[in-house]
Amino acid sequence: METAATIVARPPVPKPRRPKDERVNLRSSVPFFVCHLIPLLVVFTGITPRAVLLFVVLYLGRMFFITAGYHRYFAHRSYRLGRVAQFLMAFGGTTAAQKGPLWWAAHHRRHHRAADTLDDLHSPIRGFWWSHVGWILCDSTGTTDVDRIRDFARYPELRFLNRHDWIGPWAVGVASYLFAGWSGLVFGFFGSTVLLWHATFAINSVAHVFGRRRYLTPDTSRNSMLLSLATGGEGWHNNHHYYPASARQGFYWWELDPVYYGLRMLSWVGIVHDLKAPPRAVRDARPCASAYDAGLVRAQLERCLDLTSLSRDATRGDLEAHVRAALDVTDDALRDAKAERRATS
Repeated sequence: METAATIVARPPVPKPRRPKDERVNLRSSVPFFVCHLIPLLVVFTGITPRAVLLFVVLYLGRMFFITAGYHRYFAHRSYRLGRVAQFLMAFGGTTAAQKGPLWWAAHHRRHHRAADTLDDLHSPIRGFWWSHVGWILCDSTGTTDVDRIRDFARYPELRFLNRHDWIGPWAVGVASYLFAGWSGLVFGFFGSTVLLWHATFAINSVAHVFGRRRYLTPDTSRNSMLLSLATGGEGWHNNHHYYPASARQGFYWWELDPVYYGLRMLSWVGIVHDLKAPPRAVRDARPCASAYDAGLVRAQLERCLDLTSLSRDATRGDLEAHVRAALDVTDDALRDAKAERRATS
């Protein structure tokens, strides 16, 4: 029988730690943190009307390039562009300081291929902080997985932008200073950049934690009107995970999707072609009230599996086997549901 003394004397269980390349690299992350401090300099520069105008234009314009370009075009190919328009969309995306188009799209494709599993780059199953920004600041995600983005990596101009992704933000930063002085640089450029970062990151984190689920997907994606207003329509995240090929993420008229409206207008003048939208059978599909939401259950099991992978407990093998068995059952349920949906569409 264990006594209080033997329990106290037992050595503490080591705190689980991620591999070194999956921890925040503080040295390489210094510029990221410094950018968050620069907008505080408005106490010295003030906020001029020109800086406010610049803030609004840079936020909305660059959000369009990220959502319409990096996401809906390069990651999902939900419409077509000519080569010149493709280059301009990619360059516009680089001005948001979210790395190059090939890097961004390749990582996002991996996210969709393994959403809310241990192979997902930024799932909340590994913690909210990790899904929001931690994954970007570690060494393991710093390179571009060209194999996932070969369709666009064949263009030398896109490879150039991907290697030299600093050109866009530096050009906009200098232009901001020339247009509105120090206030334009501090508030207009850096202020809008920081807000743009976190609005984009919120789709990876908040949109997998808060909101409503219309469709049963194998992940934890949710719909949020507030996030849609902040990101030009990206907040209809459960819609998007249910049918990623669609350029329209607000499936119904009341689901505001300004980025899609912009793409529609560009299609009227011949810049955008073959805009994809969800077929009516897909859009109107609904699970019955007693349906098994395997996506939410699966995410919890993946979280357990993640913990066992870091544990040094002797029962790890047995626990891992049970969790993997549960995941297999969940995958079977998802496959059956998908087959049933295809049969009725």
